[in-house]
Amino acid sequence: MSRLFGSVRSRATLGATLVVAVALVAAGAAVLLSLRANLTGEAGTRAERSAQAVASELAARIPLDKLSGLDAEDVPVQVVDEDGVLLAASEDLERISGTGTAEVTPAPTRSGADDDRDREDDDRDDDSGRSGDDESLEPGEIAQGASYTNGTATIDGDTEDYRFAAVEVETPDRGRLTVHAGSPLAAEHSAVGTALTAMLIGFPLLLGVVAGVTWLVTGRALRPVEGIRREMAAITASEDLRRRVPEPATHDEIARLARTTNATLAALEASVERQRSFVADASHELRSPIASLRTQLEVAAAHPELLDLDGAVEDTVRLQNLAGDLLLLARLDAGERPVGTRVDLAALAREEAAGREGVTVEAEPVEVSGSRGQLGRVLANLLDNAERHARERITVTVRREGGEAVVGVADDGEGVAEADRERIFERFVRLDAARSRDDGGAGLGLAIARDVAVRHGGTLTAGATPAGGALFELRLPLAGAGRGAPRA
Repeated sequence: MSRLFGSVRSRATLGATLVVAVALVAAGAAVLLSLRANLTGEAGTRAERSAQAVASELAARIPLDKLSGLDAEDVPVQVVDEDGVLLAASEDLERISGTGTAEVTPAPTRSGADDDRDREDDDRDDDSGRSGDDESLEPGEIAQGASYTNGTATIDGDTEDYRFAAVEVETPDRGRLTVHAGSPLAAEHSAVGTALTAMLIGFPLLLGVVAGVTWLVTGRALRPVEGIRREMAAITASEDLRRRVPEPATHDEIARLARTTNATLAALEASVERQRSFVADASHELRSPIASLRTQLEVAAAHPELLDLDGAVEDTVRLQNLAGDLLLLARLDAGERPVGTRVDLAALAREEAAGREGVTVEAEPVEVSGSRGQLGRVLANLLDNAERHARERITVTVRREGGEAVVGVADDGEGVAEADRERIFERFVRLDAARSRDDGGAGLGLAIARDVAVRHGGTLTAGATPAGGALFELRLPLAGAGRGAPRA
């Protein structure tokens, strides 16, 4: 069952079919009940009219054997007295139920003297104050309304269901009589049966149409999703991140899904390309000092007197620094969260500038939240970069600006061209003036500095001084400010 309804298409079809089925059953039951109630009410109205007609004749003192209502076809009529004794009934009535009087043969007609004696007894009873439990009626008056029951009657050998109406009448000569008249329910049964048959036939067909239409519509709606899935499977199998999923020419959720998927693929492709470039550049940077070390060691092994110890140490230090940079970049890429301690940037700037020639520090006490070691690495990298390009002077400034701490490192060198002010923050990028590896630069210092700044919720940008030199500005949120939380 789980495999049968394992797709969105099948579940949507099943859900829509069930909802429509419940609605149809509820609506069909309501229609049948309403139809049956209306037809039963109409039958009751016809029965009441027949009973009222017979009651009118009784009120007009028409003899029981002269009542015209007893001759009506398919209308069983009974007339009973207060004691429930049957006085008159339809002549073709053979059997009856539901009226409270199952008799179909009237009691023997009594003589006139007996009738007069009974009327005198009734008069004495009325004079004694007996009014009975029923509605008080004047002689010749017919009770308002009627009571209804359901039952059966057999007329001329045909048995049918009837709706019976009972009407009371106060006759001048026989006292309180009750007229039971029935109306056949065959039309009601036929109509309800026809409607039920139509529903039993029509509802399954309608549900089949609903299921088929839902299946087709959902299949058409989900067709682009299947196309996206197939293309993603093909991309995964081929590992070709240059491919893209098809985007439907619509403006619905599926089209947005396709566009988002393509954006994700583009970002993934860029990330993979960046990683590949990073590995290639790292391998290139590592190969030179390693090859140099190997050559020196091989020469030293063959001719110990030719060993260049200073060069070997320099290459080893360069390898150590490069390995440290790569490790820090890996930790930053992994989302390492800086420790949220308070750091005084003014003191940190003076500490990093100590021992460097031509560096001037102009700082006011400013505290930020972050890693002292990482922020010190940012200042050290900026100062190293400035020393490689400055002619004579480097200026470090630390100040407050709104809710931010601003650290500026300016030099009096040739500056950075505007077109290169973003490119220099890419990994392993060195401008032509800094291509030489003799000073130990690998093109990672500024990249590390910006990554650390971003991790601390700040920014690092390159600009120019009024004199034309390079100016690097590090902006960090002050400790306790709204943006003070380091980024994960």
